[in-house]
Amino acid sequence: MTEAKKDAPSAAPAPDAWTKWVALSTTILAVCAAFATLKGGSFSTKTQLATVTASNKWAYYQAKSLKETARDTESTIIKVIETAANTPEAKAAARQAIDKADSEIKRYKAEKAEIMKDAQYYDAEAAYSQSRGGNFGLAIMFLQIAIMLSAIAALMKKKVFWIIGLCAGAIGVGYLTYAWPLYEKINPPVVVPTHPDAAKSLK
Repeated sequence: MTEAKKDAPSAAPAPDAWTKWVALSTTILAVCAAFATLKGGSFSTKTQLATVTASNKWAYYQAKSLKETARDTESTIIKVIETAANTPEAKAAARQAIDKADSEIKRYKAEKAEIMKDAQYYDAEAAYSQSRGGNFGLAIMFLQIAIMLSAIAALMKKKVFWIIGLCAGAIGVGYLTYAWPLYEKINPPVVVPTHPDAAKSLK
């Protein structure tokens, strides 16, 4: 009987109670990291779209500027011709051409002002989305560090790694909280232009 007891396999040591909490906390951190990744990707897309749209708007603005310059040059040349005209008919025709060119110059100036509003708005929107997305990026970084440390703690049975991981996770959750529900309240987004063209472009 004594030999049989000696030969019987010894019972497995009971796992530390804290390792159960490691699994739970790692799951929560993984969910937070997944959410931060989703939201961060969304703001990254918004940044790219706003940047491309702003670039297109500025290119359109430059095109209008070139047309305005051309009409201004045309108006100046016709004014010289007007002064050299010898007949009333020639002067009237020159004046009509000058008025038309000046009218187009005014139109281009007004269009440029509206286009500039759009371009500046999209520039600001890109900067806003990039800044907000950066906070999601920081949240992802700290949450991933926390998950890694928790995994090391579970494998090595070292509670200190788990505690450090929880600290990193708390920082990550803090960045996530700031980036998601608080950022928009603390830093309101840029105001959408109120002119009709901008409203159409945002639909």
